[in-house]
Amino acid sequence: MAPRLYVNIDHIATLRQQRGTRYPDPVVAAGLCELAGADGITVHLREDRRHIQERDVRLLRQTVRGVFNLEMAATDDMLAIALDVKPDFCTLVPEKRAERTTEGGLNVGVEAGTALGRVIGGLRGAGVGVSLFIDPDPEAVARSHALGVNIVELHTGYYCDAAPRSPDAARQLARLEGAARAAGNLGLRLGAGHGLDCANVGPVAALPFLEELNIGHGLVARAVMLGLDRAVSELRAAISEGARSVLTT
Repeated sequence: MAPRLYVNIDHIATLRQQRGTRYPDPVVAAGLCELAGADGITVHLREDRRHIQERDVRLLRQTVRGVFNLEMAATDDMLAIALDVKPDFCTLVPEKRAERTTEGGLNVGVEAGTALGRVIGGLRGAGVGVSLFIDPDPEAVARSHALGVNIVELHTGYYCDAAPRSPDAARQLARLEGAARAAGNLGLRLGAGHGLDCANVGPVAALPFLEELNIGHGLVARAVMLGLDRAVSELRAAISEGARSVLTT
C-alpha cells in the first residue's frame, strides 16, 4: 500500500502574507488538495507567523475532512493553541526565526528531554497524537520512542539536497532506510518529509514501514504552473509507483 500523502499548504499562505491580502486562502487550497486525492493537510504555525495564521489553523480544524497535522515548536504558547484546537496530531519541529525553512531534525538528546517531555505529555493527555521531526538516525529514533511519542517523521532534506543518483544520494537513502527499520522495529508509526517532489519521492515512498509523507514546497511550486489538482494527482502517482517497486524487488 502506498504511503498517505499529507499536503503542506504553508506556501499558499506565504503568497498571501507577501501582499497582506485575503487570498490565496490556504483553507480553500486545502479543500482543493483533498478533492484531488490528498489524505490530509499539514500546516506549520510558526512563532513569527510568517505564513500560516491562527485563523487558518482554527478554520482548517473545522473543514479538513482527512487528517489534520499541526507542525509547531515545542513551546508553552504553541501547546496552548494545540490544546485548544486539538488537531489529529501535532508534529514537533525545531524552529529558528532567521531560517528560511526547517534546517534539521529536533534535538532529542537527554538535555532536551525535559522541555520536549512536558509538551509531549500535555498533548498526549489531551488525546492528541504526537510526532517528532527527527534526523534519519537510529539513535534519534530510539530517543524519540523513549520520550513516549507514537510517530516519528524522518527529515529527508539531506537526501533531497544530494545530486540525483550520486553516491551521496545513495548514502542518504541508506540512512533513511536504517532509521525507518529502527522505527518499525520499535512499533512507531513512520512518516517522512522535507524537500520531496515528483522527481525524488519514489525511493522514499519505498522505504520499509513508511506510512505517510508530508510534502509542500515542491508540490506548491509545481502547482503554480499546473494547478493544484494536477500537482496533487501527479504526486500521488509518483508515490504509488515508488511503493509498488517494493513488491516487485
